[in-house]
Amino acid sequence: MSRYEAVRRDGLARIGVFEHDEKTLSLPAALDTDALFPALDGRALSNVPLSSGEAFVRDYFSHGEQPVAVHPLAPGAPQSGDCTLVANWHTVLANPRNYASWLAGLKGNVPPDTAWYAPAAALPSTACLLIYSGFDLFDYRATDLASAQGVFCLPEGEFPASMMETGVCGCEGCRAGDLAQHNRLALDHEIAIVRHYIGAGGLRELMESRCRASAAQTAIIRFLDQNYEFMERALPVARSVSMRANTAESQNRAEIRRFADRVIERFVPTRADVAVLLPCSARKPYSLSRSHRLFMSTVNRRAHELIVTSPIGLVPRELERIYPAGHYDVPVTGYWDREECALIADILVRYFAAHPYRRVIAHLDGGALTVAEMAAETCGIDLEVTCRDRPTSPESLAALSAALEGERRVQT
Repeated sequence: MSRYEAVRRDGLARIGVFEHDEKTLSLPAALDTDALFPALDGRALSNVPLSSGEAFVRDYFSHGEQPVAVHPLAPGAPQSGDCTLVANWHTVLANPRNYASWLAGLKGNVPPDTAWYAPAAALPSTACLLIYSGFDLFDYRATDLASAQGVFCLPEGEFPASMMETGVCGCEGCRAGDLAQHNRLALDHEIAIVRHYIGAGGLRELMESRCRASAAQTAIIRFLDQNYEFMERALPVARSVSMRANTAESQNRAEIRRFADRVIERFVPTRADVAVLLPCSARKPYSLSRSHRLFMSTVNRRAHELIVTSPIGLVPRELERIYPAGHYDVPVTGYWDREECALIADILVRYFAAHPYRRVIAHLDGGALTVAEMAAETCGIDLEVTCRDRPTSPESLAALSAALEGERRVQT
């Protein structure tokens, strides 16, 4: 009898408890799975290649007992509480498109209260991605194989064994000159770090930093992000920590698309026929910043205030405290790349199509103004630009106030 219970989640990743044959494990973890599943070594017909054709899988694949094996062409046998085994998952790490599509297919056909085991797949450099993808249980086969091949393993990648002598790691194995012990400890250490980030609600940020060292892992993240429905359903509506949007992958996070879609499709704007587009601020919520206090005082409820920001897109003043709008941090350089501009402009186009205004005033400069102009051209809007120098300069604020002269105050 087996049972799995997730006690903490961050997207697909979980911290959980797995009980099997009177053994209780805290996951994610790496361990000697031969002791946990002693019959696994002698099991036949569960180690079928993931790329096998339908006829081969039908004739030669078997789900077996615990752990219950699954295959992209035979995914559905595990029941609640089981341990789900995906044999040969390490082979798909080099095929990002299949990784993302097979993961979504397998996860969609297996109950959520199951532990996931990826045998011979976990290295310090892959553990973060595997746990981010929803795997919980690992063994030491991959690290032991690396040790036999003279490979020194770190979260940043795999290196010659001679690197152990350079002092880059001070673990017990390195002090003893034991490569196998180092590699096992490095995997345990990486899993412990990932576990901490799951508990803190910041695993995505760690994943974005880890994937920088691998083109394949970066591609996997991008393919997973393209499957919005699959990723979004596992994500919380709000977090207690800030979202750090530090990479190009950040703008494709499911939380950002969900917020933009809900602003366009669910949000009911204040009754106003004049909109003012404003720049974001480093301080969140925006209204606590000096610049936005100036903007609010100048607008004085004579228009609907909309903040243009990357990567969130468009934030109505009424929603500035809602996650992720009120809880994100982004490196500010003043430069918006072409992909970034196209993404934010598309959000503005969709918003103005759903919520038309009689006048749209852009109190923006730099990349934010470029985005507003792109959206206005697409929508056929006559954009009124009031920024003369800096948005907070006296000349710009005076121009904004003059543009709103005679407009009635919005009733709130």
